[in-house]
Amino acid sequence: MTYAIQAEGLVKRYGETRALDGVDLVVPQGRLLGVLGPNGAGKTTAVRILATLLRPDAGTASVGGYDVTRQAHQVRSLIGLTGQYAAVDEMLTGVENLMMIGRLLGMTRADSRARASELLRRFDLSDAGGRATKTYSGGMRRRLDLAASLVGRPQVLFLDEPTTGLDPRSRTELWSVVRGLMAEGVTVLLTTQYLEEADQLADDIVVFDHGKVIASGTSDQLKATTGAQVLEVRPLEAEHLDLVGKIMADVLGETPDLNGGRATASVHDPAVVPAIVRLLDDQGVVASELALRKSSLDEVFLSLTGRLPDVEDAPGDEGTPRKEEAFA
Repeated sequence: MTYAIQAEGLVKRYGETRALDGVDLVVPQGRLLGVLGPNGAGKTTAVRILATLLRPDAGTASVGGYDVTRQAHQVRSLIGLTGQYAAVDEMLTGVENLMMIGRLLGMTRADSRARASELLRRFDLSDAGGRATKTYSGGMRRRLDLAASLVGRPQVLFLDEPTTGLDPRSRTELWSVVRGLMAEGVTVLLTTQYLEEADQLADDIVVFDHGKVIASGTSDQLKATTGAQVLEVRPLEAEHLDLVGKIMADVLGETPDLNGGRATASVHDPAVVPAIVRLLDDQGVVASELALRKSSLDEVFLSLTGRLPDVEDAPGDEGTPRKEEAFA
């Protein structure tokens, strides 16, 4: 199998802190790898190394078969990068931003304008192409930023938390764009703290914590690692919630979570569910909702790391390098 991205034993230190502590990654051509992890887990550091913006202290990595340290120029010719913040010039128009990237990549003025027009159409920004970017909404800026990373038709695209701060509609629109790129065979490495995003887009997922990869697999494989399904019961009468919780605790041997008007608990043996239903009926409790489902990625993440990702935290807290270090 040919790997578009391959890393082995990556280590990056900032003083006494190990931002990466022996990370291994492989991404086959044309697939999307979702990288999950709390702030400070090492996700952005890994992206910076793979995008040739940082040198690892130990380990090796290649993109498109080129070593990211010894053949950085060849790697840069293959990749696109969209970071956590939209990196567009607010004083320039959408067309001018994209043409500037094209000219920096060596395109003629005519070719860069044609490519800009093509990408603005693709990202539904044609009507706004002549306006200064400072007038764009947050979602429009993110789409323009992603368009800028595609001017050079990259084979490999790094998306570092590209939907942070976007509203649900803008996030869904960006997901549609990413799916289109995948359909064209572009290899994508996506870091995100939105677990639904990884569930929706990723072919494969790795989970980072404290600079290490602590789990990997498909979404279904990771959900299976908890070894349990999840039972959710919402009583028709809100005052019955505590009683539902007591019944579930008696049968399951663990106290359920009583939030959002429902009782939620892990179930290792689905055969106990009819017993819970009978006990609810005996107590005269009517359930408006009762569902047995697979664990969600949120629950997998909580099981693996002991906490959920905080998407409200400021991104980029993983030991941001000095400017001179980033381009060394």
